[in-house]
Amino acid sequence: MDPTVSVILPTYNRSKTLAAAMTSVLTQSYRDLELIVVDDASTEDIAQVLAGFSDDRIRYLRRDTNGGAGAARNSGLVAAKGRFIAFQDSDDLWLPGKLQRQMAFFAILPDRVRVVTGGKILYGRDRNFQRGPGKVVHAPDPAGALRLGDDQLAKLLRENRLSVQNALFRRDCMPTQTWFDGSLRANEDWEFAVRLVQHTAIYEDVEPVVLGFISPDSISSNPRRQLKGLLKILRTNRRVLATRRLDRSRLRIEFAIDLHRLGRRRLALRFLVEGVKDRPANIVAVMLSVYRRFSRIAKESIVDGLTQAVSRRAAR
Repeated sequence: MDPTVSVILPTYNRSKTLAAAMTSVLTQSYRDLELIVVDDASTEDIAQVLAGFSDDRIRYLRRDTNGGAGAARNSGLVAAKGRFIAFQDSDDLWLPGKLQRQMAFFAILPDRVRVVTGGKILYGRDRNFQRGPGKVVHAPDPAGALRLGDDQLAKLLRENRLSVQNALFRRDCMPTQTWFDGSLRANEDWEFAVRLVQHTAIYEDVEPVVLGFISPDSISSNPRRQLKGLLKILRTNRRVLATRRLDRSRLRIEFAIDLHRLGRRRLALRFLVEGVKDRPANIVAVMLSVYRRFSRIAKESIVDGLTQAVSRRAAR
């Protein structure tokens, strides 16, 4: 008999953390599942890690070439047998009871809701997206939770509230079997979420169901790859955004600010002008963003100067 839930776990050279990530899935109180580990052409011996488990719910799938998390998840989707789909990351942990809690929601929610998502306790950054040791945040911010009566597309165009690892999906939530854009190496989950919410309602439970850790090699730390994902959102949703000029304005201005940070000033100016044309009042948001940026730089300079002065005094 096929399992109810297929859990897809893509991994690339994460042999040191993979066993713990797998264990957090296999020890869930809800046991009617299969765990598909998708080895994204690792150079490390991922099969050896799986050899340490004696659980017939585990399936191993190795890709011939490295394609990134989105492409690896798509490979897992093709192999999946369950009516429900979940995802795990190879360096994070599911909290006990994740699947049980989310399956219980599906039992009482209306049929139009085909996705249930939760929160994450994320180590390695704070609520202002500043990274570093000792920083921790509840992400996404519970204050902005998706509600069934909301314009959920508008909310997801403003921010990605759907970390796929936090969620449980009915398999019929998307009209195709290929959910993720395999050309993206970052923000592929946000790009997916914007398309997803045009086919289904999402229920957001703010309780944490995952412990996440920002690794030094985390794809979220690569601004150029993140920028490519944001551009994909703009391009893929041209028709929808044409009727949502406020949302398009925000995205264009955000894209312009990120381009400027990467030194692409001419292209940044182009997107900034387009964003302001969509919504002239948003020029205020631009000015505030610039002010906050330079205030932060000035504050960091002052702190550095004081630290150096104290060090020099202590050395005397």
